[in-house]
Amino acid sequence: MEAIWILLTLFVLIMLAGVYGVVRGVRAAKRGIDRTVHQARATVEETRLRARQLAQPGAAGELAQLRLSLRGSMRATGQALQAAAPQDRSLSESLGLFQRLSTHALDLEADLKRLEQEPDRARLAALLPEMRERTQRITHSADSLRWAVQERAHRMAHDDLDSLGREIEMEAGALRHWTAVEPDEPPTAPEAGSRPEPGAGVRSGSEAGREPEPPRPSLGARPNTEPQAWQKPWQKSRRPENTA
Repeated sequence: MEAIWILLTLFVLIMLAGVYGVVRGVRAAKRGIDRTVHQARATVEETRLRARQLAQPGAAGELAQLRLSLRGSMRATGQALQAAAPQDRSLSESLGLFQRLSTHALDLEADLKRLEQEPDRARLAALLPEMRERTQRITHSADSLRWAVQERAHRMAHDDLDSLGREIEMEAGALRHWTAVEPDEPPTAPEAGSRPEPGAGVRSGSEAGREPEPPRPSLGARPNTEPQAWQKPWQKSRRPENTA
């Protein structure tokens, strides 16, 4: 009975894991589709704005130009921050500032889009300087943030490359330690084919053929008067006879 309950539990867990995997896959696919649709819409919108900028001179063409400038600057800054944020955690505040700037950019985008439908050309001409100033301020802030992020990334890469170069030079010096002369290194044997010093062979030959001289007794040393083992008994000194 217990084996049946264990099998049922395993079956339920497998089913739940399968359902969870399917749900995650569907959500990921939906996010990918939404991203693709958003990019396609943005591409179509920018193509339409470029066509209007060229085909409609005047206020309508300038509105299209302002929208293109705003969208391009914000998109480039967002991509730069997203690329640098995983490697640099100090950009969290920059991301927060960009989110606040994106809110103003979206409001300006909506205002510019509404002005495109404005039938009163006089009102459009009166509001255009304000739209131009807002666009310049937002794009300038976005560009400044993007340039700062790019310069920071380049500086960090340059510093890391300098540090890596110093470490490699130290390691290369450590690997070449055998080129330094060690003070306690024993003298090396003469190489084969090296010429001996003059007179070295003559001295060695004469010294080899000469027998060692017996040691000479030193001055002041007492002679040994004890009989040696090879002396005969009658050669020993006679004892004085008793005259008594």
